[in-house]
Formats: sequence, C-alpha cells, structure tokens
Amino acid sequence: MDFRLLEYFLAVCEELHFTKAAVQLGISQPTLSQQIRLLEERVGMPLFQRIGKRNYLTEAGQTLKEHALNIFHELEQAQSEINELKGMQRGRLTIGCSGNHLLTRTLISFHQKQPGISISVVELATEETRAGLLANKLDLGVVFLPLEDEQLVSKELYTEELCLAVAKQHHLAATEVVKLDQLTEVPLILFPEKFLVRQMVDSYSAQAGVQLQPAFELSTMDSMLQMVRLGVGATILPRSYLVQGSDPSIRTVPIVEPVPQKKVGIVYRKQTFLSTAMLAFINELIRTFTPSGTESV
Repeated sequence: MDFRLLEYFLAVCEELHFTKAAVQLGISQPTLSQQIRLLEERVGMPLFQRIGKRNYLTEAGQTLKEHALNIFHELEQAQSEINELKGMQRGRLTIGCSGNHLLTRTLISFHQKQPGISISVVELATEETRAGLLANKLDLGVVFLPLEDEQLVSKELYTEELCLAVAKQHHLAATEVVKLDQLTEVPLILFPEKFLVRQMVDSYSAQAGVQLQPAFELSTMDSMLQMVRLGVGATILPRSYLVQGSDPSIRTVPIVEPVPQKKVGIVYRKQTFLSTAMLAFINELIRTFTPSGTESV
C-alpha cells in the first residue's frame, strides 16, 4: 500500500473535513477525494461516511487508522535508531505536561548539557497527554499517576500535594492548616472537570463528606492565581506550583484530613525507541525530582 495514501487518509482522519485536510496537505480537494476513493478501492470497503454535513470514520476506517498510526510510528522509530547509529547530535523532543512549572529546572539543566536538542512542551490534561502519546504526537509525558494503559510505560518521580491558595487579606490566610469542609462557603476557583487536579479535589471532598461547588472554572493556573490576587476567591493547586511562584500577595495553606495527594511520573509508549536525547532527558528529570538523584533509566 502506498504510504502517501495512508498519509492522506490520516490527514482526513484528523480533520474529518476533506477541504481542511487538503489545505493541510497542500493539494486540491478533488485530488484528495480521488486518492481516498483509490484507497477505499484497495481495501475493499468505505473508510468514511457522511451524515448530514459531517464526515465520520467507518469501522473499517477506524481499524485502518489504528494500524496506519502504528506504521508511521515504526518508521519514525527506525529513523531514530538510524540517527543514533550516525551519532546525530541534534534532535527534538515533544513533551506533554500536567503543568509547565514541573519542567522548568529540568529544561534549564538539560539545555546546558544538550544545547543541540530542541524541546517543545505542551501543557495538557493527563488524558490529553495519553492520547498524544498513543497518536505519536508526543515523545514523553509528565503526568499524574496512575495512567492505566497497556501501551504505556510509567515511572514515578515524586508525590504531589494540593494546597489552598488565598490572598494575604483572606480570612483563611492566617490559619496553619485547613480542612476541606471549611471551604464549602468559600468562593472557589477550580479547574474544569476534565483536569486531574479537579478530579482529585472532587474525590477527596467526597471522602471528607463534602461537595465543593466552584464559583469559577478556569483552565490555567496563572489565571486562577490572578483571580485570587484580586480577592475573588480561593483556589486549590499543586504545592510545587505555589512554592515555585512564591508570590508575597498569596498565602499557601496546607489541606488536611485528608491531604489531597497523588504521584507524578513519566510516561511513554512501550514500543518507543529511547534515543540518547530522550534517555538523557528522562534521567535529568529523575535527578531533578529524586532526593538521591542517582537512579536512572
């Protein structure tokens, strides 16, 4: 089967729109449609069906998509191994992360040691990172664990704890610790439900026998802290982020009984070839987060 046809097919899978996919590929829409018809003739079944104004993958299309992604993944792995044999000193890593602040120290130290490797970090929810790894759009993820998937390998880095963040003039700012049941009457600014931090808040609240209803749902930690600075309400965020910011206008208060906490770790595909660059970055992460800094992959 022509790899070009599979490339065209995956572009349509991503867009589910022939005109947009054609623009992405730099070809005309009639040409793309003709190539997809040719691919359908070769596999002997329709790959897309149109319902109303939208295109959907058929069962055969879904099957081909899964195998096509694996084919291109294997080609990329082969190229990575060949590059290693050639002693390539340059490269690129794409990383999905549950919070960019988690990687700041590692990025700085890694760049000092490997200046020829460029790194793109995308802040994503944990499930979005999982999807990106399985679709071969990411090389590595730094996420909350566990992330259950038989196609992924995970390695723990450290335990993250959630804390309350309030403005220094807030009535809870002077307290040493706070319980979740004390927050039922406090206007809260939380992540939307798709984010694991929010799911942690909801889970631990249920354990404490309370239900916390946010006054606002925002998708970035910076925007949440800005609302806190303005005195709009309080938020619950990872301690690592709050400590790193060390904003004098914000007070960080530990949450107890129970303490909301979860493991943070590295994830990558089982079948991924671990290049020198990727291994070096993983080991730099381990050195950053483990007390001894001696453990490595």
